[in-house]
This record gives sequence, C-alpha cells and structure tokens, in this order.
Amino acid sequence: MSETQSPVMKGVPWWRGAVIYQIYPRSFADSNEDGVGDLPGIISKLDYIADLGVDGIWISPFFTSPMKDFGYDVADYCDVDPIFGTLDDFDHLIETAHGLGLKVVIDQVYAHTSDLHDWFRESRASRVGPKSDWYVWADAKPDGTPPNNWQAVFGGPSWTWDARRCQYYMHNFLPSQPQLNLHSEEVQDALLDVARFWLARGVDGFRLDAINFAMHDQALTDNPPRDLKGRKPTRPFDFQDHIHNQSQPGIPLFLERVRQVTDEFGVRFTVAEVPGANALEEMKAFTADDKRMNSAYNFDFLYASTLTPRRIKRSLDGWTGETGEGWPSWEFSNHDAPRYVSRWHDGSNPVAFAKMANALLLCLRGNPIIYQGEELGLEQAEIAFEDLQDPEAIANWPMTLGRDGARTPMPWAAQDEFAGFSVTRPWLPVWDAHAEIAVDGQLADENSVLRYVRAFLAARKLSAALQIGGVTFVDAPNPIVAFWRTLGEERVFCAFNLGGAPVEWEPPLDKAATAIVPTDWSDSTSGIAPPFGVLVATD
Repeated sequence: MSETQSPVMKGVPWWRGAVIYQIYPRSFADSNEDGVGDLPGIISKLDYIADLGVDGIWISPFFTSPMKDFGYDVADYCDVDPIFGTLDDFDHLIETAHGLGLKVVIDQVYAHTSDLHDWFRESRASRVGPKSDWYVWADAKPDGTPPNNWQAVFGGPSWTWDARRCQYYMHNFLPSQPQLNLHSEEVQDALLDVARFWLARGVDGFRLDAINFAMHDQALTDNPPRDLKGRKPTRPFDFQDHIHNQSQPGIPLFLERVRQVTDEFGVRFTVAEVPGANALEEMKAFTADDKRMNSAYNFDFLYASTLTPRRIKRSLDGWTGETGEGWPSWEFSNHDAPRYVSRWHDGSNPVAFAKMANALLLCLRGNPIIYQGEELGLEQAEIAFEDLQDPEAIANWPMTLGRDGARTPMPWAAQDEFAGFSVTRPWLPVWDAHAEIAVDGQLADENSVLRYVRAFLAARKLSAALQIGGVTFVDAPNPIVAFWRTLGEERVFCAFNLGGAPVEWEPPLDKAATAIVPTDWSDSTSGIAPPFGVLVATD
C-alpha cells in the first residue's frame, strides 16, 4: 500500500474502491511500427499510468485470435497473438507493472470462442467426439429453418448451419464466435484451467466479458417480443426480450467455481460485465455473499444519452451496502460505448465538463474504471465509412452507435504525424481534435484535464470515505447532484453542477469546510454553483 494512502485502508482488500485504468491494446501504443498497439507499447507507458495515480490496469484481449471481433474471438486462451507480442512480453509487463505498484487485470471471454479454436474444430467434426457437446448445437426444424427465433447482437439469427454435422450452431455475436456450452462441466473445467494459467503468471484479477451471455435455455424456447415503448430498433436483436438465450440460473453457480479458483491465489479481483435490461438484478446475483464475483458493472452510464442527477441517484441507490451485497464498479465510457464527453456535454466548455465528469466518477461509491483517454477529455472520434473496422458499425451503418470512434489511437505527442502512437499509419485514423489535446501538451499545462485528474486521484488516495465509504444523497436543484461520502468520523461532501449555466444554491457546509481539490467552486460559502462546477470538501 502506498505510504500516501489513508491509514484506514490498511487491511481492506486492495481492489475495494480501487481505480482501474482500462487499456485497449490495439490503440494504446505501437512499439514495432506496424500501426497496431502491443504489449511492449503498454510497458513503455506504464510510468505514465503509475504517475496518473490509479491502482491497476485492465487490459482488453491480447490472446491469439483471427481478430474478426478484435480479440473477443479467442482462438487460443493461453497464448498472446503475435500482433501484440509474446508470452515473455506479457511476463515482462506483469513484472514492470508490479514494480510500479500497479495491479494487472485481464479479460476473460467465457461465453464463446473463435470458430478457429481447436475446441470448435473438434466439436464440429463429429456428433459423437469427445468435444461434440462443448458448443451449442441443434437440429434444424422440419422445414430446415433455425431451431428457434433467437437473434444475434450483430445482426441476423443466432444460428449458422454447419454441413459437417448437418446441424446449426449457436452464436450470440458473430457467426465466427460459436457459443460455448457452459452447461457442460468439462467446458467449465477447461475454462477454469485457463484462469489458473494466467493467475500462475501473476495476474491480479479478471474482467469477465458479457458473462450473462454464458448460458442458454437448453429447451431452446423462443424469446418473446419486447415492448418497444415507441422506440425504433436499429437491429433485430432489439425486438426481443432475451430471457432464454442469456441470464440463466446456472451462471451464478459457475461464478462460484471461478471464485474458488481465484481464491487459490490469494486476494484477486473479479469484475463481471453485465449488459441487458435486468442488469441490476444480475449484478446482485453475480456478486452475492462474497462467494462469486467481487464486483460488476452495467451499461447505466455507458449508453446513456444524458447525464442527470436522477440517473446517478437511480444507479447508486441499487447499492445500499446491505449484508451479502457485492460491490459495484462504474464506467462512463469504454471500448464498446461512445465517449461520454460527446454524449453528455452541451458544447459550451468541454474541458470544464471533462474535469467535472472525471471528478464525479471518482466520487461514486464503487470502483471507478477510467477508459484510456478519458483523463484527457477525449471526445468521440469521427470515422469515415471507408475507415470503419468494427463489424457491428459496418453491418448497421449508419444507424448504429459504432465502436470505432471510441477505439482510435491514444494521442501522446501533438506534433508527431500520428500523435506519437506510431510512426506508421495506424489501424484506425488519429482524429485531429485528439492530437490537439495530446498527453505532452496536457502535462505542460497546469490547467489541463490530465493535470486535474492526477491531482484528484492523489487527493482521493488520502480519503477512505471516497474510496470505500457510504453514500447519502442531498436535495439540490437540478442539474446539481450532491451527496455525502462517509466512513466513521470522516465525511466528504460532493456536489457537481452537471449543466453549463450557473445555479443558485447554498451547499450544506459550514465556513470551515476545506475543498480537497481547488476549483471555481472552492468557496463553499458561495451561493452560486458555477457551470460544470465541482465541490468536494471535508466537513
């Protein structure tokens, strides 16, 4: 534990209240001049991440893959794809990160593999082989159509015909991502062996990708239509309630087995990604009773088109700290969701808005996850159709959120041709607006978003209340959200003006209150909340 950390945090598991920095490796730093980020590139920037003041990193998939879904289609769970480096590079990354006091969390994709995985090659070869039931296979209906009406996230039916077995196989995403049959104990055992492989190499935890897609209704019951409530879907997937192709009761029991494995290696962190309409209920189930996942996050903020006090309160009110309850995590943006500065701010002052939103994320009860570039205030990049790489964006153009705009290269140096990410043309273009606010310029500017986030993270480490304390909301006029974070006798008041106009309001603080990080709202006795103002103060 850092000597500058609150002494109250001694004995608390390292992950509880930790700030995690998400790295999308393709777009972080390119070390070998091929236009794609890699593990050595990440190693070269670990000092930057440590100086930022976070507690650990989460690295999106770097495993062997044909890259049809950019790593989320795994062909070998226990090796590094050559485009990212080698296992030796990964071992060096672990050693370097740990030397800097950073924990390392990696993705695990347990719902599906690539169709090039050896397991699938063997499964599709025969209906009677050793791995014949390792994936979800089903006969056609008498008229040759798919077994049921399930639809894939990326468009079209969740079933693809395979002439080798004369059956359909299931896929919730791309046809090249066949669904694993996690009802099979042998499949579960194989995945747990994968977990042990990486834990033995020193990883500090796992983020489980789309884990509520990991099991299906074995009766293959049709999904019912969804009440669209006047919305106009952009893909067939959105027309259904997904009560049979995901969110099955066996998933929490599998997560108990995952937890048993991680506990074999000491204190490790596990966080579940839980998309979907019933995310809160599933997050609670997946993290219950300290015997499943440590934490979970949903898409409350990731796909939200606006940021309002009501949304924030509704999300946090689901986590009251009752006995047996897990611990939430929060992301405002990630590799799957458009950057929040573009979704939420009104265009008047993106720098002030980015400072405010970063501070808000760091004050929520739970684990804040900062997606690479959020500490710079990056907006969603504009990508021309001819430059798109994301299969979902291409399939649903132009009626899609698109993921490429959040996956463009990290801008390190404003004056370099490709913003310091690479010396050659990157796999996705560098947006000019990103290069203008690159890391080097922000480090030199004491008023930058980056310098502000670094200062806020340093202050947060000194406050146990901000890290693990409870939360109590305070009445405030819209668009201000205000709450207390408390732990024992420590109380921290947090207030944020989410809007771009001043608001008359008197914070419930006495004149002796001290702001943790100075802002335009540092005077706690002022009756005016400045635009995008932040007030975080000790009572």
